Amino acid sequence: MTSQTEKALAFQRLHARPGAFVIPNPWDAGTAKLLAGLGFEALATTSAGYAFTLGRNDGAQKVSREETLANARAIVEATGLPVSADLENGFGDAPEAAAETIRQAAAIGLVGGSIEDATGREDDPIYGLDQAVQRVRAAVVAARSLPFPFTLTARAENFLHGRRDLADTIRRLQAFQEAGADVLYAPGLATREEIEAVVGAVDRPVNVVMGLVGARFTVEELGQIGVKRISVGGSLARAALGGFLRAAREIKDHGSFGYADDAVPHKEINALFAAS
Repeated sequence: MTSQTEKALAFQRLHARPGAFVIPNPWDAGTAKLLAGLGFEALATTSAGYAFTLGRNDGAQKVSREETLANARAIVEATGLPVSADLENGFGDAPEAAAETIRQAAAIGLVGGSIEDATGREDDPIYGLDQAVQRVRAAVVAARSLPFPFTLTARAENFLHGRRDLADTIRRLQAFQEAGADVLYAPGLATREEIEAVVGAVDRPVNVVMGLVGARFTVEELGQIGVKRISVGGSLARAALGGFLRAAREIKDHGSFGYADDAVPHKEINALFAAS
């Protein structure tokens, strides 16, 4: 695929075909190429993974819109795959901020993106329902104004902020569906019952994130529940950093270098990038 429209249509088809598909989350051009080389059909960015590469903690307003889109552009340009982006809360409270983020996302080659209902404020972490819906609706209008089908994902963030209110989460997802969102996503669902409740309550493809503590389902199991798309958030980045820290601690604490036995050979990594 070369044109943005071709990628956008291919991304749409992934959401329409039977079963679930995995959309892994690279954090730079190199990891995007490796994932494409393994045969994944689409990619999504990770705000957490990218923040870690900058030496910052993950959180609202830790990374700017400009930085986020520059990282997304590098990932878009690294492969011919469709790429969707974690666009956080649209980088502003106002509906127009969400709409402008979608327009800028499309301009750098993305064919999808998510807008969440988290405010980034510890004292008031979730937007009120009316404001959350207005923001999604503005993002949808911006997406529909584009010359290709941009897949807009709306996220209900209750569970990531200690609000394990399934009824309110479903109410929000249903309202986002009515506002025109193409995909619905409530990160942090941990049980089969929670996932089944969400899937059964909406009439849009549902994204579920794996790689978080407490949620262990296979692609097949999630597909049987009715999940359409499976992302992994920052978990691949955390897995990579876990290997790095174990190796560094071995050197620092024990003065040994056994970690090298488990490292991917230089020749193999070179060959993977040469083939991409």
